[in-house]
Amino acid sequence: MKLDRLITPLAFGAVTAAIIIMPAERSRDFDSVLSFLVTFGTSVAIFSLLVLGLNIHWGYTGIFNFGVMAFFLVGAFTAAIITKGPADSEFIQYVGGFGDDLNLIPFLDSDQWLPFLVGIAGAGVFCGVLAFLVSIPALRLREDYLAIVTIGIAELLRRITIEESGLVNGTRGLPGIPRPLGDLVDPGDYKFVIFGIAVVILIVVFIAVERGIRSPWGRVLRAVREDELTTAASGKNVFAFKAQGFVLGAVVMGIGGAVFSYQRGAISPENFNHFFGTFIFWAMLIVGGSGNNKGAILGTYIVWGFWRITILLQAYDLPDFLETRIFFIRDFAIGALIVVFLLLRPKGLLPEVPRVSIWVDRLRRSTSVEAESADPHAPAG
Repeated sequence: MKLDRLITPLAFGAVTAAIIIMPAERSRDFDSVLSFLVTFGTSVAIFSLLVLGLNIHWGYTGIFNFGVMAFFLVGAFTAAIITKGPADSEFIQYVGGFGDDLNLIPFLDSDQWLPFLVGIAGAGVFCGVLAFLVSIPALRLREDYLAIVTIGIAELLRRITIEESGLVNGTRGLPGIPRPLGDLVDPGDYKFVIFGIAVVILIVVFIAVERGIRSPWGRVLRAVREDELTTAASGKNVFAFKAQGFVLGAVVMGIGGAVFSYQRGAISPENFNHFFGTFIFWAMLIVGGSGNNKGAILGTYIVWGFWRITILLQAYDLPDFLETRIFFIRDFAIGALIVVFLLLRPKGLLPEVPRVSIWVDRLRRSTSVEAESADPHAPAG
């Protein structure tokens, strides 16, 4: 039992040690190591947003969405075409380009922040509308058919971005995406700015999702996940609540895609595929623990840390059979990691905590404190 409690801190400690020690040992330059760690932390924060959205779908509502890539892609491209200026070249064609028109408060340098707020909001809204339209036919299907439909929709959207060259510039993608606050700092220091932006957005979204899940609305979502028939017999509109959960999760994914496009500065359809855009996020959620938002973030950190560690291994002198196959071994290892967790620790590193509501938790804590103050020798209840 004690060993079981140590698994989570040991996994966290092992990944953290490797992520710090390996680049430090190879580079021995503090600025290079710091740059690597900040970039790593930014990616973890961005991907945590996508995993939080998936956790709303699967962990709380029980929706088997295997098309995360669809909302990831749509969110990234929507934010990009909103914040960029109009297309002015025959080699770069895309719709939108409203960034220059969104500098509405010049004396407050609004060109450095307002278009990006609109871009993030637009990405969330557009993904929410897409999720609502998809939910009408898809959420009436069983889990296996729902997975097939969602992955099909994701692939359809990816093909549209490739084939319709005038939509988001086809396979050439969108270069030169403006970055929030990018002109206010030196280019070499911008990694700290985007790291701060990603972390702040993650904290805000995390708090909002936590409060929503602990509300009566969130309890209905979990009831739908556990037993739809019983929930319907209680007078709840199961389809409506599933659609609401699906839309909320998609909005969070769209926000993650928007921040991803700002971090990269250039995106193309090649950045989005079913492995990187869906499968790896499922791996993160399974490892961290579905139904637990903290577990979703921890799983993102562990799996993405493992991903980066395999890339760092290339700096070492490896045997030829490993050096030429390191990426295939990495993909295999992530798949094996999922299987191991499903067999040995199906609830993840941070399992879901049974909870009725935030108000009941507060009442229980206050009652416990009052009981202890009345009788200090009484056991805690």
